[in-house]
Amino acid sequence: MKQQLNRVRLTAGRVSEFSCPAGKAQSFLWDTDTPTLALRVTPTGRKTYIFEARLKGSTIRINIGTVADWPIEKARTKAQGLKVLIDSGTDPRELERQQQADKDKASAEQAAQQARQTAQDAAQALTVGEAWATYIAERKNHWGERHYKDHIEKAAPGGTDGRRGKTLPGPLAALMPLPLLELTAPAIELWAASEAQTRPTSARLSWRLLKAFLGWCNEQPAYVGLLSGNPAKNKKSREALGKPAVKSDVLQKGQLNAWFTAMHQIHNPVVAAALQTMLLTGARPGEVLSLRWDDVNVKWKGIQIRDKVEGTREIPATPYLLHLLSALPHRNEYVFAGLRAETIANPTELHARACKVAGIDGLTLHGLRRSFKSLTEWLEIPAGVVAQLMGHKPSATAEKHYTVRPLDLLRVHHEKIEAWILEQAGVQFDAKVEPGKLRVVAG
Repeated sequence: MKQQLNRVRLTAGRVSEFSCPAGKAQSFLWDTDTPTLALRVTPTGRKTYIFEARLKGSTIRINIGTVADWPIEKARTKAQGLKVLIDSGTDPRELERQQQADKDKASAEQAAQQARQTAQDAAQALTVGEAWATYIAERKNHWGERHYKDHIEKAAPGGTDGRRGKTLPGPLAALMPLPLLELTAPAIELWAASEAQTRPTSARLSWRLLKAFLGWCNEQPAYVGLLSGNPAKNKKSREALGKPAVKSDVLQKGQLNAWFTAMHQIHNPVVAAALQTMLLTGARPGEVLSLRWDDVNVKWKGIQIRDKVEGTREIPATPYLLHLLSALPHRNEYVFAGLRAETIANPTELHARACKVAGIDGLTLHGLRRSFKSLTEWLEIPAGVVAQLMGHKPSATAEKHYTVRPLDLLRVHHEKIEAWILEQAGVQFDAKVEPGKLRVVAG
C-alpha cells in the first residue's frame, strides 16, 4: 500500500506540521504505533483521523474524527478497538449502524412514552364541558334540531340577557367544569338529588342526555380509563330524579268549540296559527315552532317535519292548515316568525290565557299533541296512520317492515281528521277555495 511509505510516529508537532501537497486531493500520514491509524489532510487544511484495515478481502476505512476533537492517544485507542473488532470478524460499520438503530429505537420509544404520558395528562385534565363540546360537534349531524338545542340549553352556563332578565344555568351546567375523571356515580347522585328539588322534569331529560354522552365517552380511545363504566346508570340517581307523572291534559271533543273560539280571539295571529297547527297535526311543539317556509310545499301540499326520532317526516298540508299558513307574514326563514327569536309573546303564556278565558284548565302545548291522538279515536283512524302523522316509531312488525303509506294516502285520513275536528269546533270554510281566500267562521 502506498500509504506505508509515509509512516511515522504521530506526535502533536508532526500532526500540526503535516499538510496536503499541491495538486493532491488528500494526503495521509500513518502512525507507526498503531498501523491502522492515519492522519488525513485535505487542501483546505482540514485534518481528521481515520482507521483503515482489511476484512474478508476488502479494505474498510472509517472516519474517527477531527484533530481538534480527538487527541492522538484517544484516536489510537479508538483505532485499536476497531482493530479488535476486525480481527474477530466483525464489521465496525455494521456494529455502529446496529447501535445507532438501537439508539434510535430507544429514542422513539422514549418519545412515544412521553407522548402517551402527555396525552394521559391531558385526558386527566379534560373537563366534562370540553368533552361535551366535542360530543355535540361530532353527533350534531345525526340529531334533529330540537335534540341538538336540548344539549346546548341543558348545559348552558346561564347569565345571558333574556326576555325575563338573566337566564338561569342549565341543569348540567354544574357538571361542566368538573374533570371528566371526577364524574363518578356519587357525583352524579349528588347532582341528581339537587336538581330534583327544583326542576325534576328538566333534570330527567338532562340525565338521559348525560347517560348517552357518557356511553359515547366510553367508546372514545382518547378517554379510555377515565370512566368506570357509565356512572350515570345507577339506581340512586334514577330514584332521586323520580318518575315523570303521567300527563293527562287533553282537549275533549266538547271543548273544541270553546278552544277554537279562544284561538281566534288571540291578538297575535302567528301564535294563534302555531297553536292550531299543533292541534291539527299532532306534531311536537318544538317541531311546529322550528318549521321553515322551505319545509312547506304548497304545490304538492306536503310539510316536511324535522323529527327528533327519524330526522324528518312528511305529512299532508291539509286545506285549513294551508289557509292558516297562507295568512302569515314572511318575516324570515321561520313560518312562525318571532317565536324562535322571542320577539313576540311566548306561545305558552298566550295559550294559557286563552284556555283560561275558554274555561279549559291545565292544557299544555304538549297536551295539544295528546289531544290530536285522542280525538282520532272518534274516527277509528288506523293506529299506524296516526303514528306516522305524529312521528311515533312503528310498534308492530308489519308497520316496521311492510306498511309504506304515501303522502296521498295519509292525506285521505288527515283531511278526514281535520274536517271532523273543525266540524266539532263549529269552524266552517270552503275547502275548495284557494288558500288565502277561505272565509273562516267560528261558531
